[in-house]
Amino acid sequence: MHFTIHADGGSRGNPGPSGAGAMIRNGLGNSIGSVSQYLGIRTNNFAEYEAVILAFHALARLVPEDRRGKASVEVKMDSELVVKQMNGLYKVKHPVLKDQRARLVRAAAGFKSVIFTHVPRAQNSDADALANEAMDRGA
Repeated sequence: MHFTIHADGGSRGNPGPSGAGAMIRNGLGNSIGSVSQYLGIRTNNFAEYEAVILAFHALARLVPEDRRGKASVEVKMDSELVVKQMNGLYKVKHPVLKDQRARLVRAAAGFKSVIFTHVPRAQNSDADALANEAMDRGA
């Protein structure tokens, strides 16, 4: 069983009004869920992490607990910072982002494997649109 999460977060100003968006797809590439949430006044990097955290919470509601241990998840996002921090290539120095990373690790726990892949912004347009919709709702 395989899932793909396309996630994006953004803020208008840094910090500024921010939103998180994510699209969740099954192994066939079909959309099985999405997230679009206004986050208040936050930084862009906070929003990027929050998008993935929210997506994992949504995915956990879709996959029964006894099946999560058989499920692999690929997270695709255009945030090079988050991808490199989650892959252990960059240290997380900011205390708020350390907390966000820890929350993400907890949210992803229980799944068989989780990999983070950097993709160009053009390949993340669905998640970007959901994040922008969230920011529009909160503005």
